[in-house]
Amino acid sequence: MRNNRPISSFLIFLLFLSSFLIPHSLSASGKKDTSDQATLNDEWILCITAFDYSMLSPARRITGEVVTRNLVSRLNTVSYRFRIDPEYAYYEGYAWQQSLTAAAKALAQKQEERSRMLYRGDPDWRYRTNLKKINADIEKLQEEYLKKEAEKPLIHQEPTFRLMQANVSGTYPAPPKPGAERRFCLTQKVDAFLTGEVREFHGRYFVLLRLYTLYTNSYVYEDDIIFSMEDTDGAVDEIAARLTAVLAGNRPAGIAISASPPNTQILINQNYAGRGTVETRDHPPGTVTVAFAAEGFMPETVETELFPGELAEIDVFLVPMHFADVQIGVPGKTGAAVYQGALYVGQAPLTLRLPVEQLNYVVAETGRNEMGKAVFASPDIPDGMFDVSLKTKRYPPPGEKRVNKARSRYYWAWGSTWVAAIAAWVTNGIYASQYGALQYERYDDAFLQNTLRMYYISTGAVIVVGGVVVYKFIQLGRYLNTASEHVTPIVKQEKQRK
Repeated sequence: MRNNRPISSFLIFLLFLSSFLIPHSLSASGKKDTSDQATLNDEWILCITAFDYSMLSPARRITGEVVTRNLVSRLNTVSYRFRIDPEYAYYEGYAWQQSLTAAAKALAQKQEERSRMLYRGDPDWRYRTNLKKINADIEKLQEEYLKKEAEKPLIHQEPTFRLMQANVSGTYPAPPKPGAERRFCLTQKVDAFLTGEVREFHGRYFVLLRLYTLYTNSYVYEDDIIFSMEDTDGAVDEIAARLTAVLAGNRPAGIAISASPPNTQILINQNYAGRGTVETRDHPPGTVTVAFAAEGFMPETVETELFPGELAEIDVFLVPMHFADVQIGVPGKTGAAVYQGALYVGQAPLTLRLPVEQLNYVVAETGRNEMGKAVFASPDIPDGMFDVSLKTKRYPPPGEKRVNKARSRYYWAWGSTWVAAIAAWVTNGIYASQYGALQYERYDDAFLQNTLRMYYISTGAVIVVGGVVVYKFIQLGRYLNTASEHVTPIVKQEKQRK
């Protein structure tokens, strides 16, 4: 025994040293591995519900379905979502509460099991053994509960965004009834759902979208757009861009517009936004084009860059237009109908009051199926008087396809030129070789006659080439003339002397 005392003392020293070092090493390793701790809620799942098409006619519901499919296709490109502080706090508290609930439930079950031991009638030695074991388990569960209560779980700050698998497969569940939105999210196991409706609006389509999120227990986003059938792709792109910015967690930009005069029509990215003033509205970050137009004023377009979380204020004052008088005349054709573009404006001669320094297109038609047309720049001097004379002529009917026929004839002439040139080159080569043979070798009358015949053939081929070339240039001239006979001439104005 005496010999074992040094060993025992050494073991006690090691235990004391390890009890001092191990907590510090665990603490250090805990700090080091904090960044490697597993995160919760690594995915943010969106459910797109079936849109309401009840206010569309059966023939127009196809367009509504196209809008839904295109919108799903756009949203399927979103890859992540950035959680803002309120959302992070919700999921952190939700996960923390779930963790505490599970730990408390396990502890309560153990305590209840200990209570039932009193009524099982076990022998004293077995009761004491089981009681000691279950008390150790309860103590361990209490420590685990206190640990979870002191440490909140780590939530993923940028979870992966994805659509519900049913949406990817082309299935859209019915939207929940009012008051059942939260239960719907929990049942579908999603973080949010998007609902919408498509209805007809004076011959156009009106789309309304609403986004409900679980962490707010409310609808956090609402957007709408009006578009025609031809603008379906552009409208879907625009509304999807705004929605994508919200789903990705990026802060939207703001834009406020003021224009003078008050009746100025305002278009934002080719979509009508209002007249005169557009109150502050959210808009996805990026380049935006705003167009302004008012009757009697010069139109203007402004392009600006929108940044997340910033408000862009645009103030525009349109410049009034200045006008000049232009006298439209048709020499020798009094009473010809005059059109400015596609708008009938009267009979020649007449005076048009046009904005200065702008291109104008005018057409005059007579009762003899004659037409005169011209493009001209309106004068750069306001309140002046200028003359534009239109020369009329009879244009062939467009159904004759004159341009196609002239082009076809020119191509045939061009191809014939190459065929004739190759034939002339071959025959001339044969004649040249035979003629050279006559100079150095003896020949008979048959060879001489054959050489003479090739001479005539070669000469005829050259003449044919010349004729075909002339014919080709004639057809080229016809083709150019026919193709340009409907071209509108650009004329200059003649200033009247007062």
